[in-house]
Amino acid sequence: MPSWLKEPRLRGVVSGSPEFFALQREIIQSRPLIKRTYDDWYARLLDDVRSAPPGIILELGSGGSYLKELEPAAVTSDVILHVAERVIDARKLPFADRSLRAILATHVFHHIPDVDAFFSEAERTLVPGGVISMIEVAHTPFARFFFRNFHHEPYEDSRQGWSFAQTDSMMDSNQALSWMVFARDRAQFEMRHPRLAIEKMELMPWFTYFVSGGVTRRNIIPRWLNPLFIAGEHVLTPLARLCSLYWHIRIRLRG
Repeated sequence: MPSWLKEPRLRGVVSGSPEFFALQREIIQSRPLIKRTYDDWYARLLDDVRSAPPGIILELGSGGSYLKELEPAAVTSDVILHVAERVIDARKLPFADRSLRAILATHVFHHIPDVDAFFSEAERTLVPGGVISMIEVAHTPFARFFFRNFHHEPYEDSRQGWSFAQTDSMMDSNQALSWMVFARDRAQFEMRHPRLAIEKMELMPWFTYFVSGGVTRRNIIPRWLNPLFIAGEHVLTPLARLCSLYWHIRIRLRG
């Protein structure tokens, strides 16, 4: 990403540090277009929670999230110290069998270096009918172009395996992972984890998120233009299959 496009408040801040996540939360709250996007994402995740039987709600990779403000019962977690209520690795969930109602993740799945271990833990800890609900990087033509060329994390859709080496939980990832697992290799996923049913892979509105700058890029849109871009998003809805940057994925544990 060109230096002039980077969010000035994040310069010199260590990625993944408590300060980094606090600034991300501040950026989201201060930009109406990006806040609107996150409100929509969290509403979708919490709708999935309401479709599941009672149990504990776990948010993985909470980081700069404000989901707990919308659902106080959620248990927040991250692999980084001092940014959430608990330090939790998705590959080893510290919960009893059949105790979780939902596992929620926003921009987290592609950071898990061994997703088979995560799925096994989800199968163990979710109540029958419980859900994994996530917002993840999509695989549209524009998403492939954007994340390959203008994002600091790798987008490697030609990799054959799902796993990758990880020494840095923020940088060592593969943003193409959800497409690889749930679309390209869906039959393999269903064979390995037959109790997990993919119920939804829904492309998200994209235009206002893109022009907002997200949480790492500079915002170059004057606020007085926001209503125009919101209206434009509705007009551009038919282009979702070409341009969406993220999708909402829901997976349910069969009873």
